[in-house]
Parts: sequence; C-alpha cells; structure tokens
Amino acid sequence: MAENRTVRLSVLDQSPIREGGTAADALGESIELAQHAEALGYHRYWLAEHHGSEGLAGPSPEIMITRIAAETSHIRVGSGGVMLPHYSPYKVAENFRLLETLFPGRVDLGIGRAPGSDFATSRALAYGSKIGAEYFPNMIQDLSGFLNDSIPADHPLGQVKARPKIDNIPPIWLLGSSDYSGAYAAHYGLAFSFAHFINPVGGEQVMQAYFEKFQPSPGVPEPIGNIGVFVVCADTEADAERIAKTRDLQRLRADQGYHGPMPSIEEAEAYRYSPPEQQRVDYNRARTILGDPAQVKSQLLELTERYNVDELVVITNVFDFANRKRSYALLADAFDLKPERQGTEAAE
Repeated sequence: MAENRTVRLSVLDQSPIREGGTAADALGESIELAQHAEALGYHRYWLAEHHGSEGLAGPSPEIMITRIAAETSHIRVGSGGVMLPHYSPYKVAENFRLLETLFPGRVDLGIGRAPGSDFATSRALAYGSKIGAEYFPNMIQDLSGFLNDSIPADHPLGQVKARPKIDNIPPIWLLGSSDYSGAYAAHYGLAFSFAHFINPVGGEQVMQAYFEKFQPSPGVPEPIGNIGVFVVCADTEADAERIAKTRDLQRLRADQGYHGPMPSIEEAEAYRYSPPEQQRVDYNRARTILGDPAQVKSQLLELTERYNVDELVVITNVFDFANRKRSYALLADAFDLKPERQGTEAAE
C-alpha cells in the first residue's frame, strides 16, 4: 500500500553555516537550494527562525521569504516558523498580508511556540513585554483574527484592522513536537506540521488526535497535516553514513550548549566520542532517515503510513553544500517528483 502512496516533498531550511564559511555563504546557499528544490518539483520551501546562533544564519524568516520568493516563480514559500510568543500577532499578520500581496497564492504562515534561542535572547526579543509563551493560545486566536479580518467587535482591539487588504488568506501552519501543539492546531483550525526530526516518539497519536478533533476555520476549512523529517540521502548507504557524521557531531555539540558552525567530515571522523557521547549520538540517530535512495524512500513511505499524511518536509543539514543538493535531488528522483505549476492546490 505504501509503495502506491502519492507523497509531496517540501523543504525546511535552517540556513546552516559551515566551519570556515560565513552567514552570507549560508544565506546564498539557501537561495540556490530553493531554486534547486523548485526545479526538482518540491512543493514548498520553509525558512526557520533561530536567534543568537553561530551555526544557523536565519533569525528572520520573513526577510528570507521575500528574497527567496523573488528568486523563484511558483514554489510555495513560508516560515517554518515564526516564533509567535516573541512578537505582536498584529505585526505578524501585517507582515504576511504584505507577503501575500507581493507573492499571491504562494505564502505559508508557519508559527511555533519554542523560543528558538536561549533565555537571555528571548528577553532581548521581548524587550520588557510581560506577555510570554503562556499566552500562546490567545496569540494564535488574535493572529488568526487579524489575518482573516475576524476579530470580534467586543475584543479590546476589535476596531483594529491589519492591512493591506488581500483576496487570499495565507494558511496558518502550527509547527510543533508535542500533543499540546496538535491540540492547539485542531482547536483553532490550523494546518499542523509535526516535527519528527525533534521528537520521533508518539507523533502518530498526536497527528491522529489532530485529524479527529479538527475544527474548521476561514483559512483552513479541512485538516492538513505533514511531518518534518531529517534526511541524508546519498548514492550509497556508506556515503550517507559518512556524510551524516557532520550532523552527528554538530547535534551533539548543540546538546552540550555549543551552537557553532557545521564541522567538516574530516573533523567529524577524527573526533573520538566518549561512551556517554556515543550514546547521545545513537539516540539522535533515531531522528534521522539515511541511506541510499531506495532505503530512504522505504523509510519515508513507512512514516507517511504511520502518520497518515501525504507530505514530508525534509531538512538536510550537512557540511558540504553539494552533498545537500545531491540528497534533495536523489530524493526527488526516488519519489518521481515533477515541477508543479503555479496556483495548483495553493494552500495545501
């Protein structure tokens, strides 16, 4: 059954910085990778938000959406995602109404609850605001209201309108890795992306509950779900294992509090892990799909069956940019992707 399943592939890009490279290099590679993904037939391209990082170059997905949408012609472009507790829902609605005006029918508004930073950086982003993540449900409701022009008249901000006016409302995607995220998405009528690459345990039940409890909204009348997966695809399994070593070391260092650039393959191969570190690497590998095209396709199809979704948002962070591009190309070929035409099934 899984072999006959039609699956869409999309991209989540964190704009990783390589050891010896610069943030400008990473952002330039994001633009090139988006063009590459569009030519291969990927459905959407999402930009992540991370703050204060020496290893990830993207603190502002809204700016990167503008740049990448301008350099492509039809692939959907969105945030994966805006960390909503840092910001005014009104301002986020304005930003994405403007993006929709510039690139009609191509914009996704992905939001998340995680800080995307450490505590001190979160305080700097808030800059004195007392409104934190505990207000996230209210912020979702207000963001949807401002985006859809549906703020109730008796709301304290009921007379406020987000502009510019738009004919098409960008769908709101909630990105999360917990049952709370799925419950919020279902209750507020949002599309839902489960981050398997963060939490590979229990996501199937979260997604099932989302589909069962979904309540329609003006922007998302029916439940839409996908999963974010970390993938390394290479010509051979041995190549994939070697390429993935850079991610192994980078992820371990992040767990240890060091958010630096992506190490080279040579550095990763030379590193000698202590027994506890090796255990952590093995644990993190549970969140990774890797191998040759046939192996990767089989594992990904099995995931779509378990989650009952038909879209995978693929993240591939490795040292060599050529290996990143090759991984996405092999994956596209394995799933027989074809370039999509602008305007077809835009929101989904």
